[in-house]
This record gives sequence, C-alpha cells and structure tokens, in this order.
Amino acid sequence: MKQPVLLIALLAAGTAGAADTPSFDAQRLSQHVKTLSSDAFEGRGPNTAGEEKTVAYLIEQFKAAGLQPGGDSKNGKRLWTQAVPLGRFEIKGPVQASVSLGGKAKPLQQGNEIAIRAAMNGQTAVAIKDAPLVFVGYGVKAPERNWDDFKGVDLKGKIAVVLINDPDFETGQGAFGGKAMTYYGRWTYKFEEMARQGAIGTMIVHETAPASYGWPTVKNSNTNVMFDIVRQEPQKSHAPLESWIQRDTAVAWFKQAGLNFDTLKKQAQTPGFKPVTLKGVSFSADYAVNAQTITSQNVVARLEGSKNPKHTVIYSGHWDHLGVGAPDAKGDTIYNGAVDNGTGLAAMLELARAYGKAPKTHRSVVFLAVTAEEKGLLGSEYYAANPVFPLGKTVAMINMDALSPGGKARNFNISGSAKLELLDRLVATAAKWNVAYSPDPKPEAGHFFRSDHFPMAKRGVPAISFGSGDDLLVGGKAAGDKEEVDYTTARYHQPADEWQAGWSFEGMSRDLEILYTLGRDLANSNDWPNWSVDSEFRGARDQSASERKGD
Repeated sequence: MKQPVLLIALLAAGTAGAADTPSFDAQRLSQHVKTLSSDAFEGRGPNTAGEEKTVAYLIEQFKAAGLQPGGDSKNGKRLWTQAVPLGRFEIKGPVQASVSLGGKAKPLQQGNEIAIRAAMNGQTAVAIKDAPLVFVGYGVKAPERNWDDFKGVDLKGKIAVVLINDPDFETGQGAFGGKAMTYYGRWTYKFEEMARQGAIGTMIVHETAPASYGWPTVKNSNTNVMFDIVRQEPQKSHAPLESWIQRDTAVAWFKQAGLNFDTLKKQAQTPGFKPVTLKGVSFSADYAVNAQTITSQNVVARLEGSKNPKHTVIYSGHWDHLGVGAPDAKGDTIYNGAVDNGTGLAAMLELARAYGKAPKTHRSVVFLAVTAEEKGLLGSEYYAANPVFPLGKTVAMINMDALSPGGKARNFNISGSAKLELLDRLVATAAKWNVAYSPDPKPEAGHFFRSDHFPMAKRGVPAISFGSGDDLLVGGKAAGDKEEVDYTTARYHQPADEWQAGWSFEGMSRDLEILYTLGRDLANSNDWPNWSVDSEFRGARDQSASERKGD
C-alpha cells in the first residue's frame, strides 16, 4: 500500500501521546465476557429473552460510563436503542428431504448431509417434488470480468448446485484477483444470484478450505431460526430452497449422474465452463415455515462533541450470537458466543468507560452495538440504510468482532485487504506500541464481507474491522496459528465458545489502548479520512463530499 505523507508525519511523532492513553483493566474485560456469554443470556439470540438481557446490560453499562442515549427519537428525546424490523423465519416440524438416484429415493438427514435454511421468500410451506439438479460452477455472473457461469441456462423449477468461494481460490490467479475472496465468493451472493436466475433452490457444496470453516459451523448457522431485513419483494432475493450439502454427498450424486466432481470443478475455474445437468438425479423436500415480522434492537450510546457535534466517530460490534440450538456431543444447546462477540462487546464497553472519564472530544463519539450480525449483518445493514447520524458526516467506523482473549501479539490485522487512510492511521498509531500491521492472513476467507463494517464501507464510510494479531509474544506465530485453528475447528459457532478462566485478556487490554488513541485522535481533529483512489468505495465517499464542505 502506498504510504501517504500523513503516515510519515504520524510515525515521526514517535511514542508521543502513548503515555497519555488510559490503561484497560483485563479483569473488567473478562467479567464482561463472562457475564454476556453465561447461560443466563441464552446465547444472545435476537427476539429472545437473551436479547432483552443483553440490551439491558449494555444500556446499564453505557449509563454507568456517563454516555447519553443515541438511538431513535421519541417525543423529542433520544432512546438508547434503534428499532430494527426483521423478518423471522423458522422451520416448524420435521424436514422431509430426499434425493432420487436413478429412480431410487434416498432420505437426506437435516444437519448431517444437508443443511436447509427456513425459507425467507414469504412462503409458509415449501413443497418440491423431483426437481432436476443443475451444476452451475461457482454461480457467478460478472460482466465486468467477462464471466458468466450460466450461459443462458433456464433454471426455473430446478435446483442450482454451486461451489463456494471464487473460481481463483484453488489456482491463486485469474479474473477474480487470486486468493483473496471477492463478494462473488460469499454464500450470500450465491443465494441472491440463484434467486435472480429463477432457480427454485440453491445447494452450496461445502468444502472446508474454500468456506474457511467446517461443517459444524454450516449446520449450526443454517438449521436454526433465520432472520432477514423486511423486503418489499423477498422472492427476488431468496429462492424457496436455500441449503448447503456435504462434499461427499455431492460427489456421490455426481458419480450417479456419470460425472466426476473434481473434473467439473476444474472446468468451473475457467470462463468457458457451461452448466451441467445431473442426469438421473432429482430432489424433493417438504416442510412448513413459520414466518413473522419482529423488531430487534441496535443499542446506540453517544458522547456529544464539544466543537463539532455533528461529526461522528463510531466504535461498533455485534451483540448477538446463535442463541439456543441443536445439542453438541455433550448435550449443550446454548451457543454462548464468548469470543464471538462477547470480546467485542467487552472492548466497546471499556472504551466507552474510558471516553466517559476523559475530557470531551471535539467531535461526537458513538458506540453502536448491532443486532443480527450472525444472520447476515442485518443490524448494521439497517443502521447504514437508516443512519441515526448522517453517513456523510461520519468520520470513520472502527469495528470489533471476535478479538483474542489471550496474550499480547506483536502484530494486528484487519478483515480483508482494504486500502484506506484509516488503516494508515491505525498502522502509525500501533507503531507507538511497537505493534506491526500484518495483512489479512486468510483473504480467501472473505472476512471483509463478514463483519459489520461492510455495510458502512459499501456506502463510502471509511470503516475497518480490527483483528487480533497471530504473532504472540509468548510462542510466536506457531502459537498464534495453533490458537486460531483450535478456535475455528472446535469452538467457532459451537456451544464450546464459552468463557475460560485461563484467559488473560492482556492482548485486548493493550490493543484497546491503540484503538482508543486512534478514535480519540480522529475525534479531536478536523480530518476526513478517505479510501484510496483505486478503491471501489471511493466513489460513494466522494459523492457525499459536499456535506463536509466548510467542516
């Protein structure tokens, strides 16, 4: 990345200012995580008793920190919350699903071979009978890259079988920029595009490496209650069937149709790929769906600026997790979400406490705890579409999601590989603590599209999602990699994501000093960070430039 004059100037400042930064108590961080991820909070599912407890706890802590309500206005006064209307969708009763292989029906077990999501297109029942299956490669239609996996195929009444990630994932080079995932590789895009193509359903073939997580994550994230923003025409975004299937299951179906899965996958990595029908293979399913509209809450706390109160610096993180779901091998049904995202909430609360004790900043500082991140960034998407404070005068968003509760690292990262002046500032600030920036170690995992900064970024607001480093002071990179693998395989989106007494929170304590300094410096400046000139988000930010004139 090109380092601007700003970065050089900030680096020249050396360690000045670091001594003025407050320290953050590891024990307080630990206690927040312990409380929010306890069984009493029932996994913090939206529209549950767990939501009520979580929202109440956050408001209580923000009040104690000396912050003011920053949410919706009612009778001329701000509330602590922003109401977020959501569609709630839940499969009622058993899922009857089967595949016909050469005329012989074989039942499919929900959660083991297939993970079927509750329909979000408005239907209260899904009934599919002997629908043909068509393999559409990576399911990408990208005219700007001269790429079309559909080649005019008619998918009406058919199930589209699609690969996860981009065509470049395995080759590391091509029209999609190599290993780093584009939005075309995300599962959200796959479901949306199949609906646009008119398919009656989508089956994403799960493979651990390109998905960046194992089957338990798929199962636990897709077989429980689903949520979506309220849409005028939901069928344009959702086909009746949205599902994932195990790779071995797909391989067997392809073999039955006289096809080789690996051969076709290689073909799908080229622009000349054409859709292939799985002859002799069809799918049937029957299940009921309870569809209703509910209201969840974003929590919004604010410290008004002393000189430019209409300018806003935002710290954000999601408060929700998966709630109560299918039992694990130990019979545990509560998905506590200690790391994801009890850590981000603890960070936000202690940052708010530090700001509340310090002199007022020139600009306003907002703490935004959003709902339904686990259901597709819905709370942050709603805020970005219905901002309480104008996006044109939002200086930056600093998001915190699933931070490491362990020891200190020599480095940090952000989700994705964004090019923006906000990152330059963060790099320079972290250098004061001798902490270096390391690019996203897994750009192919598409983390940029998986955190709550993304809805703001795509509307032009400079936004990053901070990530804990993997080069630990004790144990180095090997220890950091081991921790990451352990978390991803054994705890991520599983009931085992629970608070642990052995967590030191020393790394978070130090990282919060960096994030506090970054935000406070912005809030006391007149600067407006922007995206790099070649960023896809620069245009949206530049369109709002007139709102910042004279400020």
